[in-house]
Amino acid sequence: MKPTAKSFILDLLSTLRGGAMPVSALVTAGAHFEIEENNIRVALARLLAAGRVARDERGQYGLGAQAEPVRRHVTSWRALSDRIAPWSGGWIGVHRSRARLTAPTLRRRARALRYLGFRMLEPGIEVRPDNLRGGVAAVRCELHALGLEADALVFEIRQLDAATDARARRLWDTAALRLAYRRAIAELAQSEKRMARFSERDAMIESFRLGGRVIRQLVLDPQLPEPLVPAKEREALVTAMRRYDRLGRVCWARFMREAGAPHLHAPADTRMANGPQHLRAAIM
Repeated sequence: MKPTAKSFILDLLSTLRGGAMPVSALVTAGAHFEIEENNIRVALARLLAAGRVARDERGQYGLGAQAEPVRRHVTSWRALSDRIAPWSGGWIGVHRSRARLTAPTLRRRARALRYLGFRMLEPGIEVRPDNLRGGVAAVRCELHALGLEADALVFEIRQLDAATDARARRLWDTAALRLAYRRAIAELAQSEKRMARFSERDAMIESFRLGGRVIRQLVLDPQLPEPLVPAKEREALVTAMRRYDRLGRVCWARFMREAGAPHLHAPADTRMANGPQHLRAAIM
C-alpha cells in the first residue's frame, strides 16, 4: 500500500536521529513511492504549521517539537525488553474525561491509549497490566505526553475480583499476537534474501515498506507480561527487526549521504556504510 505524503515524511525524518534533510531529497525519495512532488510540499507545509516538523537555518527539515513524544515512543522499539518489569498481577487504569472533547483531542487520546496497549474493561475505563518500568507514574507521564487529556485519571488497580481479572486478561488476543510475531520474523528473513538480488531503488522501497510495517507492529505491541505472552517470542521479533533495520540503512545509505543526512551512526552500521554493494556480505 502506498504511504501518504504525511506519513512518508514523518517516517523518513524519524530515521535521521536528530538530523535534517532538504525538501529536494524528500521529493526525490517520495517519487520512489509514487508520491507526487506537490503532495510532499503541501504535507510538509501543513506539518510545519502544526509543529510536527521544523526547518533549520539551512532550510532543511527535521522532526519538530510536537512530534518528539511520538518519536521517543516509536524509537523505543529497539529496547522493548528494557521497558518491561516483572508483573505482580496488578493493573493500570485510565478513567476517560467525561467532558466534551474536540475531534483532534479524541484522536490524540486514542493514539496515546493504543500506543501503551490499553483496552476497554468497562465503558470509560481502560486498563493494561502494571508491568512497565516506572509503574503508574511513568505511564501517566507518557500518556499525557502522547496526548491523553490532562483531566483523565490514571491510577493503580489492585485485587480485582477473580471474574473481572479473568476478563481483563482476555482483552488481548494473545494467540494472534504470537502468530503475528512468527509471521513478521519469517517475512523479514525472506525479504533479506530477496534484497541481495534487488537494485538499489527496489531495496530502498522494500526495506522502507516492510521495515516500517514491522516497526509499527512493535510500536503498537501491548508489551504484555508473562504468563500472558512469552517474552522470548516478542524479543525474537525485536532481534530480527534490529538486524533488518541495519540492512535497511545500508540500502538507503548512499541516498541519505548525498542528501547530506547520513543516518548510520552505530559502529556496527558504519562498516556497511558504502551502500547496497555490501548488502549481500552483510546478509551473509
